[in-house]
Amino acid sequence: MNEAEFDEQGSRIRWTESAAVPDGGGTTVYVHGLGAMSAAYHAHIAADPALAGRRSLFVDLPGHGTSDRPADFGYTLEDHADALAVVLDAAGVRGAELVGHSMGGAVAVVLAYRRPDLVARLVLTEANLDPYPPETIGSSGIGSWTEDAFVLGGGFAQVLEHVRPMWAATMRLTDPLALHRTAAGLMRGTEPTMRRMLMESTTDRTYLQGALSGELPGADELMDSGVRVLTIPGAGHCIMFDRPDALVSAIAARSA
Repeated sequence: MNEAEFDEQGSRIRWTESAAVPDGGGTTVYVHGLGAMSAAYHAHIAADPALAGRRSLFVDLPGHGTSDRPADFGYTLEDHADALAVVLDAAGVRGAELVGHSMGGAVAVVLAYRRPDLVARLVLTEANLDPYPPETIGSSGIGSWTEDAFVLGGGFAQVLEHVRPMWAATMRLTDPLALHRTAAGLMRGTEPTMRRMLMESTTDRTYLQGALSGELPGADELMDSGVRVLTIPGAGHCIMFDRPDALVSAIAARSA
């Protein structure tokens, strides 16, 4: 495990890392979704033989997993992207391949837009691209609570009771305040929007949409801007669990 300070109070963001292979294929950075942990969601992907030779970093964003959870941190998408930049700077990474799921995909998009020197490629699995999504049990459901009601009034416990057991297993390790502020920030989105940032990015970009989640809104517009959009049969929101082979193939299919 590695760590680096990401705020003025000395709070630390942490990541685990596979052994770098000399003269290997570069660095892949895995970024988890809301209430998740990167290694729990992506270690099996990085271990696939098709991805041998890559240095792999599994980052836990602030408030999640093993990272610190300062109470005075904003937990906006921009805040998370800045913390992720601290990781890459501390690890000496430039031109990374970022594999981001859901909220983590949105953070990856923001980082690529703000620090293009750090990111050469984006592989996004159902990343949030637009503000104020339809209400679900995810970010919009969490964000529908007031902060006090979620943190102190039983909202966090209610959400844990209703999410899938696998998600609850990592969500219960997430700080409730950080979870709520992250969800609220994800709902608000960014300016410009994550979709616009993705379309304007000069990185190599691949977006994976699970067929069971329905059609990706605005897919044609994304493809017109150079984003490679792949619909994955038999997969829902968590493509890394439903169709790990498809995610591995998308990561392995690097541009020359």
